[in-house]
Amino acid sequence: MDKVFLKDLKKQDQYTKFFQNWAEQGFKAHPNEKRLMEELEALSKNIGIREGLVIACFDYRNLNLAFFTGEVERITGYPESIFRKKGMEVSFTMLHPEDREEMFKFQKIVFDQFHQLSLAERHTFEFSYTTRWVHRTTREIKWMMAKVRPYFIDKAGNFAMDLHIIFELHTPPKVNSYDWTYSYTQDDGTRVLVTKSAPEKKKIKLSNKEKEVVQFILDGLSSKLIADKLNISVNTVATHRKNILRKLGAKNVGEMLKIIGSYEF
Repeated sequence: MDKVFLKDLKKQDQYTKFFQNWAEQGFKAHPNEKRLMEELEALSKNIGIREGLVIACFDYRNLNLAFFTGEVERITGYPESIFRKKGMEVSFTMLHPEDREEMFKFQKIVFDQFHQLSLAERHTFEFSYTTRWVHRTTREIKWMMAKVRPYFIDKAGNFAMDLHIIFELHTPPKVNSYDWTYSYTQDDGTRVLVTKSAPEKKKIKLSNKEKEVVQFILDGLSSKLIADKLNISVNTVATHRKNILRKLGAKNVGEMLKIIGSYEF
């Protein structure tokens, strides 16, 4: 039965049809493609493949999984050989059915938004999502979080290939189904953030000092250490943190970390 299922999976294109508009972008050659793929291979070796980490690239020109590495077989139950033959299709097959529908809605949002941006803005575009993978044999549900950005944009400005950094979450998140955010930097330097729970575009302009505080927070520094680093008082750090929370629309530091985790400062 299992072999029959895998054999059928190799043949089907049940889900990639939802990405047909990505494949019809009118791609142009990318002069640095070979070098970029070599760099990705080196990156995956240099960082080491930690437990629960997967690095993958979807190629939208042919709707294939152009690159992947990590513990995919242990996490998903699907053999690596299937990912090499039907990687994109397998990636959608293993999603929880409730999340799959939301994912297809989100990919259309990403596609439509990306093509409204200027070329410079496209290069700052990134998105993240939280979803459930269902193990092929045990049916165990695993929560995964992915951070994604274009790995290369071709000479015509098309989104040709992405880069997924996917982490297994050992503690279930607060959300109970597929969740997403996307962000980009406008030509005037303003960062725009859109989330599933707040689909209106939120424009965020942080001062240079606030950006420094954000980076130190991401590095795990306490307010006292941040104050020492910036040669300011702890009270001033507290004021910066309060202003950052207000600008991000976050209620607490946990929400702030979730939001700023999808930013490049």
